[in-house]
Amino acid sequence: MARGHHDIGGLPGAGPIDQTEHQLSDWEILADAVNQALGARGVKRTDEMRRAREEMDGGEYRELNYYERWIASIETILIEKNILTREEIDRKLAQFEAKWGEP
Repeated sequence: MARGHHDIGGLPGAGPIDQTEHQLSDWEILADAVNQALGARGVKRTDEMRRAREEMDGGEYRELNYYERWIASIETILIEKNILTREEIDRKLAQFEAKWGEP
C-alpha cells in the first residue's frame, strides 16, 4: 500500500513531534467544541474525519495546521451529507471576515 501524503511518520526530515504543552487559541477551542458536538449528535464519526483528511489534497494538507484540517474535514462531511452547501459556508465566512477581519 502506498504511503499517503498525511503519513509522514518516520520519513527522513520529518523531525520529531512537538509534544510541548501550548495554549490553544479561541478558534481552536471552538473547533474542538464543534467537532465534539457533531460527534455527540451523530452527525459525523471519527472514521469520517480521518477519511476526509486522508482524501484532502496533499498540498492543502501540508499548508493547514492541525485544527484547520479538522475544520476542512468537518466542512467536507457537512457538504457530503447535504447539511450545508459550499456556498452557505463561503457566505458565512465572508460575513465573519467583514466583521472581524481575515483569520
